[in-house]
Amino acid sequence: MIQRDKAASKNPGSYPGVTGVYTIDPVHSTIGFSVRHAMITNVRGRFDRFEGLLELEGSAPSRSRAHVSVQTDSLDTGIADRDAHLAGPDFFDSATFPLMTFRSTGISPLGDDEFRLMGSLRIKDIELPLAIDLVYGGAGVGADGAHRVGFEGSATLRRSDWGLVWNAPLETGGVLISDKVHLSLDISAVKAERDSEA
Repeated sequence: MIQRDKAASKNPGSYPGVTGVYTIDPVHSTIGFSVRHAMITNVRGRFDRFEGLLELEGSAPSRSRAHVSVQTDSLDTGIADRDAHLAGPDFFDSATFPLMTFRSTGISPLGDDEFRLMGSLRIKDIELPLAIDLVYGGAGVGADGAHRVGFEGSATLRRSDWGLVWNAPLETGGVLISDKVHLSLDISAVKAERDSEA
């Protein structure tokens, strides 16, 4: 069971107990996406292989930083042929561009444990700004003794901005895949041992 850090409730906007360097735990984290398909429903998927580093300044959250890299061929939508198409040249071209990366450039508090993380998202050979809305989920110590911190995040982007332009017209009008993609993040990160022991 995780014992939650109560520091934030005593001093809103400041989280001194979370200061440190954390690595994202891929087993307990999810990087997911959804996109409108055939104009009538949403296809949901996730990336299964990724890693990330968080440098958190609890007393001054605006000085925190994040870096995440995702293996583009690790996407999973539940249909193998579709996954292969998405990883292929029409979309991510994973053989040529195996990673997409996000590097933060700033963070702004929005109140009530909410933040806006600004950064640069690189897909293939295109790097553009992306803002991610985050909600701080808490911090604590797990049964294994590891210090953890959690966040939920969301963002919306237009895939065509990053060169992911493939599509197919529908006989009834419109296109097969929406240009708009919704990202969803559930992040659990583990504090580095040197920080835990300090």
